[in-house]
Amino acid sequence: MRLFLVAIILVPLLPWRALLAQDAAVARRYPDKMNLLILRDEAGREQPITTAGQWRTRRAHILANMQQVMGPLPGPERRVALEPALSEPRRFDKYQQHRISFATEPGDRVTGYLLVPHGADRRPAVLCLHQTTKAGSASPAGLADRYTLHYAKELAERGYVTLSVDYPNFGEYQFDPYKGGYQSATMKGIWNHMCAIDLLQSLPEVDGKRIGVVGHSLGGHNSLFVAAFDERITCVVSSCGFCRFARYYGGDLTGWSHKGYMPRIAEIYHKDPEQMPFDFTEVVAAIAPRAFLAVAPQRDANFDVGGVRECISAARPVFKLLGAADRLAALYPDAEHDFPDAERQRAYEWFDRWLGAPPVQASP
Repeated sequence: MRLFLVAIILVPLLPWRALLAQDAAVARRYPDKMNLLILRDEAGREQPITTAGQWRTRRAHILANMQQVMGPLPGPERRVALEPALSEPRRFDKYQQHRISFATEPGDRVTGYLLVPHGADRRPAVLCLHQTTKAGSASPAGLADRYTLHYAKELAERGYVTLSVDYPNFGEYQFDPYKGGYQSATMKGIWNHMCAIDLLQSLPEVDGKRIGVVGHSLGGHNSLFVAAFDERITCVVSSCGFCRFARYYGGDLTGWSHKGYMPRIAEIYHKDPEQMPFDFTEVVAAIAPRAFLAVAPQRDANFDVGGVRECISAARPVFKLLGAADRLAALYPDAEHDFPDAERQRAYEWFDRWLGAPPVQASP
């Protein structure tokens, strides 16, 4: 482990990838967000999408429309050296736990927990995003809240390197996105989470081509958001994280419009699903052809299960077009707003399938 600590402290800033130079696109309105295989030109004329290249253009429109609500994705001007700082490790049977912080932009450091399995060598890694909880990243790391939300801990026991990070103003992380020049806390979260992928790719223990993301509730939609923008993420699991806006509390988007999320939903789009430039049907489809699993309990009071089914149904033709029909799946347990045992195990098997199951080594 000593070699690991030296490596992470000395790791240089990775070159900023072309992934941030997203396909150039202006926001283009699509009234029908269920029929996704449609491409609109500047005059509003529509044509069917029949090729991957055409879908790529539609996907760029989706990302542009998301930024109409969230504010623009930052560019290289915010890039700084990660400069990770780690606590002394706390040793468990199958992994070591570190408190970690790292820089994401000038004057800002994100906090979280890094769990590294014993004997780790070029393993897959999973970014683990927390629900709405004062404990922040301590929850998925297994240090707070109910055990059904300890997915970073359970994945580390399964052999994955896991990184849990605090969303703005949760856990020990305090940051005002609006004073920082952001239009939403959501976009600040996306930026931080992309920097977390940078960090994971910098670790010698991690195979940088095998990175996933998982989250519950707040973390469930943040997993979707970061995966839509960051194509280095190859496998996604969202628990209780989304539904069509029209199905969210009967179409009342108040819960999405406060400063912890996207205030423009109220300020510009009047909390009206019909006025929203994007919907979750499109966000799910934007992940294709990468692997996506939704866990949507039938009695979730936050996210209507019918609205989740509609998202999966709308996205399915896109996955099929891209030859990835088997990479889209959903589970609908008879449960409330939770991440039940059976579905968590299915989620871990989903990561095993698409990232490659890592070896598990107990403490010597």
